[in-house]
Amino acid sequence: MTTVVLHPRDLAGCEHRLALDNAHPDMVRSRPDTPEAQRRKAAAADHRASVRELIRGLHSDQPPGTVVLIDPTGDHAARVAATQAACAAGADWIWGAALPTDRVVGRRGDVELLIRDGAGYVPVIVVNHRVSYPAKSANGPRNGNAAGAVTSPIWGWAPSADPTRSSRNHRRDRLRLAQITAMLRDAGLATSTDPAELRAGAIGLDADCIVVHEMASTLEDYRDTFTRRQAIADGRIATTPRRIGECRSCPWWFRCGPELEERRDVSLVVGAHQSVVLAEAGITTIDQLAHFDGHPPDDWPPNARFDDAVLAAIAWLTGTPLIRRLAEPTVARADVEVDVDMESYGEHGAYLWGTLLTDNTDPAREVRYRAFGTWHPLPTPDEGRSFGEFWTWLSIERDAARAAGKTFAAYCYSQQAENRWLLGSADRFAGTPGVPPRAEIEAFIASDEWVDIYEAVGRNFVCPNGKGLKKVAPVAGFTWRDAEAGGEASMDWYRDAVGLGGTAPDPTQRRRLLEYNEDDVRATKALREWITDRAAVEIPYQDQMLAFRRGGDSRAGRT
Repeated sequence: MTTVVLHPRDLAGCEHRLALDNAHPDMVRSRPDTPEAQRRKAAAADHRASVRELIRGLHSDQPPGTVVLIDPTGDHAARVAATQAACAAGADWIWGAALPTDRVVGRRGDVELLIRDGAGYVPVIVVNHRVSYPAKSANGPRNGNAAGAVTSPIWGWAPSADPTRSSRNHRRDRLRLAQITAMLRDAGLATSTDPAELRAGAIGLDADCIVVHEMASTLEDYRDTFTRRQAIADGRIATTPRRIGECRSCPWWFRCGPELEERRDVSLVVGAHQSVVLAEAGITTIDQLAHFDGHPPDDWPPNARFDDAVLAAIAWLTGTPLIRRLAEPTVARADVEVDVDMESYGEHGAYLWGTLLTDNTDPAREVRYRAFGTWHPLPTPDEGRSFGEFWTWLSIERDAARAAGKTFAAYCYSQQAENRWLLGSADRFAGTPGVPPRAEIEAFIASDEWVDIYEAVGRNFVCPNGKGLKKVAPVAGFTWRDAEAGGEASMDWYRDAVGLGGTAPDPTQRRRLLEYNEDDVRATKALREWITDRAAVEIPYQDQMLAFRRGGDSRAGRT
């Protein structure tokens, strides 16, 4: 039997997708990338290209052959031959390395960078996400890791403890590094045959250092993972679909979704880990969960209400979009209310802060949308100018409300993203006109004047279809003007709006982004007011819904 050959990307993610990909290779080959996948690949390629040029520039004054750039347009055999030649010549840096496919063991792979260390090479991947966090202070790193991360400067391989950083644990990255490390070791190109001495690295979005990984423990995880994944790929271990986060963008959902619906699989209404716990307790269908009236399974997550899972199952069966937790839903309100929504482009920055001010004490005052943004491609110092103008305006309105004896509140939907860019902008653009000290942002975030409507929705309702704004606001009667409105689509609009990739900026996409942002803040306002005014009479109460498990037609509302 031919050994299945695995790429590093096959080592993480959905096992059932791996099985389907290998059972139907022709469908995989003919399947076009989704727009989301195209955007991710384009952004990753742009990042790799910038790192490649950075490394070439750092070593431009060194002898020829120090840095070897493998032609990315060559076929795999040509790139393997070029990599082997560069290794034989003792090149210090090899960009775009490709390793021979091992059809005996069953693995293949390539790596952005090989760095010579002694008699062998260290693999370094270049990824379009962050691979480390800054420490909270100079006294030590985040997460209580006293040793900090181990990093190496971007210009050379010199690993040392770095108390200013804490590394991020991306298992997918570590498994990829483990496969490349194993292939280098088999080819006699690794720095050592002793796993305890093997290291690898990752260059992340900031491209300001190489985060160094000790590979011994990861290689143990890799061996077990590789063995199982290879057995799945060649059909020796059967898999079955279960809904997980990856399903949202999986091309096989057209097949798995109907199968899960047909068997009324419990994973359709609870999280992936919860569905495993339920299955181990013998609860595999939505019907079983909806009628369950006992104690939660022993391994049920302590931070999750079991009744919420039961309610989600009942909601699925009855077609109920929301269930009220409280007899009277509540949300913080104020005399002067400002809805805020931020738009960012990946990890590159926040280019737009949209606002909508409502003065509930003055009906004559216009409810007006105001946007503070930059259309210079990110990253750009002009981002600091737009953020400073936004913060200045918000502070003026807050101070004016206080001076008039009015209460004030600013609202967002899921503050994690807004808080990140509020704090990050204060740090990155310190000294720019209008940009406040970090402590001022921290005080605002911690105050009662910063209200997260996402959290309010979670306190007031069980949301079987998800708590996203696009899921919940339509229940309150709100609709977006653009049928394609969404975070992923906005990334493509932004690329066109600012002319990334060498194209001319498209002003129509700028208007589209502004309308999308305006609709988001108006949706937040509509949702908040609906919670106060109508939700109590429009949304069924949880006690009423829980009565369903003691009787009723479990197929009501579903066909």
